[in-house]
Amino acid sequence: MTQTFKDFEHDGWQSAVEQYDNSFGNLTRQAIPFILDVLTVKQGTRFLDVACGPGYLAAAAKQRGAPVKAVDFSAAMLAKARLANPGIDYAEGDAEDLQAFADNSFDAVGMNFGILHLGRPEAALTAMRRVLARGGRAAFTAWATEQEAVGFALVLRAIERFGNPHIPLPAAPPFFRYSEPATCMDALSRCGFVHPNAQVIPQTWELDSPDEVFEAFLHGTARTGGLLRRQTPEQLLGIREAVRASATAYVSQGKVHIPMPAVLAWAQKE
Repeated sequence: MTQTFKDFEHDGWQSAVEQYDNSFGNLTRQAIPFILDVLTVKQGTRFLDVACGPGYLAAAAKQRGAPVKAVDFSAAMLAKARLANPGIDYAEGDAEDLQAFADNSFDAVGMNFGILHLGRPEAALTAMRRVLARGGRAAFTAWATEQEAVGFALVLRAIERFGNPHIPLPAAPPFFRYSEPATCMDALSRCGFVHPNAQVIPQTWELDSPDEVFEAFLHGTARTGGLLRRQTPEQLLGIREAVRASATAYVSQGKVHIPMPAVLAWAQKE
């Protein structure tokens, strides 16, 4: 049987928990204050973190005094979340339907970089709208374009030069579909939201060495990592060396500093 994109992503995240936390945690956390601000999360705001991963967004909402629930389809990610960020009601479930949650039961719903890993992203946005109370807000983040989110450019260009970018993966939406603010706002409108907004958030990925960039993508991501893990050993070596060489240009003061901006989009349920 051909593997579905959902199964492909699930398998990838089940094995990427620690590397993701170590390599991408400090990067993806940078968007969280912006998400919570546009959602006006405060004391008493009923909040749902969709595709919560290790629970970074849920934990930050809890710190603001919000009663928080969180959902993810990866049991391994949820185990990490419960250990690292306790005191939150976590549930294993599908972001594309949110069946565990009743209609009109949250004041705010957020999804931090989860939309990139869904086969039916607009089904997830529609589900987020369903569980929102009237007047509630939803928000999500996605990486900016490949050219702007330089970490992706380093890896994908190395694959094009030294590997095979055409290795078949399960059919999925384009990875950079939501890299433009206008596209995000259009998606929110199509899913029934009103007053859509979007902005680009500047972010910088700080790593200890150029070698960590390749390792982060190889072991700490699902889709890009899946493409890398399907290369031959010879191809992978060439890609590794190319990424290291390119990342060296971003070293300053003993650290690697790579621009990795994100697009934040949000809207309201009428």
